Amino acid sequence: MTFKSSLELLAFHNVAYSIYAFIIISIIAWFGYNLTRKEKVKSVVRIPFYTYIAFLVAGGVGHHIFTYNTIPWVSQDITRDEIKPDATYNFEITKHKWKLPAKQIVIQCGQKVLFNVKSNDLVYGFGLFRQDGSMVMQMQVNPGSKNDILWTFLHNGEFDLTSTEYAGPHQYDENGNDLMRVKKLIKVIGCKEDGGNK
Repeated sequence: MTFKSSLELLAFHNVAYSIYAFIIISIIAWFGYNLTRKEKVKSVVRIPFYTYIAFLVAGGVGHHIFTYNTIPWVSQDITRDEIKPDATYNFEITKHKWKLPAKQIVIQCGQKVLFNVKSNDLVYGFGLFRQDGSMVMQMQVNPGSKNDILWTFLHNGEFDLTSTEYAGPHQYDENGNDLMRVKKLIKVIGCKEDGGNK
């Protein structure tokens, strides 16, 4: 099983974690029920309890072990020192305002893109969002440190840039536009599929 986008991954994890949460809630309910019983639970009944706990631990850990390779960007992160980006874009942010490399950045499908972001004053976030408001990716941007992220786009689309960290009140231009949000900054072209970008 391999996920092509963060939306597919999120849908899978929603189901997996819902089942996992239901199992955990059921054990709490079972424990609460046994507290209300007049007769003491015999020691033999404790064996299923510990088996249940072992199952929860094995299930939780196993879920992450068996799915980490299915997350699209993990293998790229693991071998990142061996990857040469196809394009690098440098961003700066000062006093709640972006300094952009271009008015719009057009990226070809499948390109490995390095976003290099420098903060000159506060802790910000660098987040790319789909037009429906869902997040494609984000990283924290700390002043005085290296902040970069390597990303591969696999679907066409236009993406907004927004700070994902609260760094005080946002600044607005004379038209009331938020200077921390740049609409449709990234445009990805050349993919077979639209939307649902990882």
